[in-house]
Amino acid sequence: MLTLPATGSEMNSGGVVSIVEKKAKLGFGSAVTFPQFSILDPQLTYTLPKRQLANGVIDSFVHIMEQYMTYPVGGMVQDRFAEGLLETLIEIGPDVVDESNHDYNLRANFMWAATYALNGTLNKGVPGDWSSHGLGHEITALYHIDHARTLAIVLPSLLEIRKEQKGAKLLQYAERVWHITDGTDDEKMQAAIDKTRTFFESLGAPTHFSDYELGEEVVDALVSQLEKHGLTAVSERGDQTLDVSREIYKNAL
Repeated sequence: MLTLPATGSEMNSGGVVSIVEKKAKLGFGSAVTFPQFSILDPQLTYTLPKRQLANGVIDSFVHIMEQYMTYPVGGMVQDRFAEGLLETLIEIGPDVVDESNHDYNLRANFMWAATYALNGTLNKGVPGDWSSHGLGHEITALYHIDHARTLAIVLPSLLEIRKEQKGAKLLQYAERVWHITDGTDDEKMQAAIDKTRTFFESLGAPTHFSDYELGEEVVDALVSQLEKHGLTAVSERGDQTLDVSREIYKNAL
């Protein structure tokens, strides 16, 4: 019975366990943890506060991005699936986070987008980059910031640091999702990153560590956690080293 659209657990086999004493947040998945059936009733979202509604939109958005923002492999159908879901969340996000807006179709589309963001449809035949979640989990484990809000910190910074490696898809994202047509390719890519950051902030999610009164002290602590958990060569190509992850954290200060 789905009550908080965000993780897609109603139609996938993954989960996360927080181990407080170890300051760890670790994912798991198994063929035997798929639900046998799920009930999705949009009316059950009517009691959610703005913070959790925003978290659901952001978590879903980043799930899609992590299966889309890699490099082109000719997956035209997968790309259009992802772009349609991203555009939907951008369109409905501001209304979804209005907790007094109980429009059934609005919440139904939010719920369905969150489900399709992580039910296995988008990842078929395309590479994935789950490093935003990996870096975000360490922030939650150490500083107890909501999961989705850690993603709002990490993703825009990651896109800036990894702009060269993700250039082709980032440009496609700029043109197809945000409909940015003016400027050089680099200007369009940066504009798309800026719009992504602004979108998260418009939902009420800060996008810098400083917004949480956290400073440079977090960088070494977080990188140490990444190393402890074996996240030393992540991304779609396995080329995001600890040094690169350090730059992503620093860029988000």
